[in-house]
Amino acid sequence: MVQRIYIWEFPVRLVHWLNFLSILVLSFTGFYIGNPFLFVPPGEHFVFTTVKFIHMVAAYVFTVSCLIRLYWAFVGNEHGRVRVFFPFTRKRWKEVIEYMKFYLFMRKTLPYAPGHTASAALAYLGLFLLYLVEIVSGFSLYSQSHHGFLWTVMGGWLLSYISGPTLRLIHHFVMWLIFAFVILHLYIAWVNEIVGKDFVISSIFGGYKTPHEE
Repeated sequence: MVQRIYIWEFPVRLVHWLNFLSILVLSFTGFYIGNPFLFVPPGEHFVFTTVKFIHMVAAYVFTVSCLIRLYWAFVGNEHGRVRVFFPFTRKRWKEVIEYMKFYLFMRKTLPYAPGHTASAALAYLGLFLLYLVEIVSGFSLYSQSHHGFLWTVMGGWLLSYISGPTLRLIHHFVMWLIFAFVILHLYIAWVNEIVGKDFVISSIFGGYKTPHEE
């Protein structure tokens, strides 16, 4: 009987779903803030103010979620630690090539990895950098209307180097990059689950994976 392996601890799974929900809310509200598309009678500012409030609440949730994940990268199990996200050894680069062959249908079997694969580690490293840009640029834009030491530290200092309109453009552009990652992420998760029988989708709910032979 094949024994299941506990891979994703509860904080990792919690952060995953918090990020998913907060990014969904941030994207919708952020798109509306940048281009209000609901008709509002003259003098009525309730809709826009409410959307902006929801956007900031989601931003706080997203920021705290990322901080929890950063903390767990140092105290969690071997599958979620920070060293996993720096696969820059010769062996790990070879793994990246093998996984890319599988996703491009040049290899029939999926090489087994209990936690993050080498290619996933590289992708998540890039994603975390995008998260950082979104958080800093977002709070920098927020500091234009909210002054104080906290907002200056969170991102207001960036306005000394980059103009507000440029930051807003970067903020929106990174949102679309994250969208692209989500689409690719869903595709790879589906391939791993259905074709590779890697139980990756199931594992993000319960935390367990079932090993398979190559």
